[in-house]
Amino acid sequence: MSAGCNTFEAVKALISSAHKSCTAREKINFYNSWAENYEQDVAVIAYHAPNLAASCISAHFSGDREAAVVLDVACGTGLVAKQMKTFGFGHFVGIDGSEAMLKLAQDSGLYQDLRQSMLGVEPVPFPSDSFDVVVIVGALSVGQIPVNVVREFCKSAKPGGYICMTTRSNVDNLEYKAALERELKQMEHEGLWTCVEVTEVQDWERAVSEHEEGYISGVVYLYKKQ
Repeated sequence: MSAGCNTFEAVKALISSAHKSCTAREKINFYNSWAENYEQDVAVIAYHAPNLAASCISAHFSGDREAAVVLDVACGTGLVAKQMKTFGFGHFVGIDGSEAMLKLAQDSGLYQDLRQSMLGVEPVPFPSDSFDVVVIVGALSVGQIPVNVVREFCKSAKPGGYICMTTRSNVDNLEYKAALERELKQMEHEGLWTCVEVTEVQDWERAVSEHEEGYISGVVYLYKKQ
């Protein structure tokens, strides 16, 4: 299931095919088959989310970045960790459902620990109150991770730690985005965290759905655990 020539139309068709994968195992199989060409393919669609999330965290994090422990959820091949490394962060722990993605993340040399876990099916495989930063980029969208899993991200962070999340604002994801924002606000109402920043970005990435053209928009959310 490789895009091979890395043309936009090939990548668009590949990503569209991912939405036809219904079961957890089918999704893992899809990402396993995509891993080798993943970074080349997302470059074709001008996927800015890893840099946007890393920049948002960097703008607010005032602690010792080299010592800070970062949980990279749905880490894939390590794009977020690569970006955060440029901002001085140096201790990364990753979770992903795909064995092939995790192998490439391991090969990057950025991670001190990597675990396979299918979020929404299995719990976060680390103790609560463990991380200075928890970041998830790309996986909070329709057909991927259930909205209520964000509670596990909050539990994973240390008191005073940051939780950074992203989602898309395109038509296909609007219902999911609305449900996600209701959950984020409910957790704030419960006193679990406070909202630090919500950044709307117009040119998030190139549109890949059949009924959209140009660039879609997206959002970066940054919360601080109470």
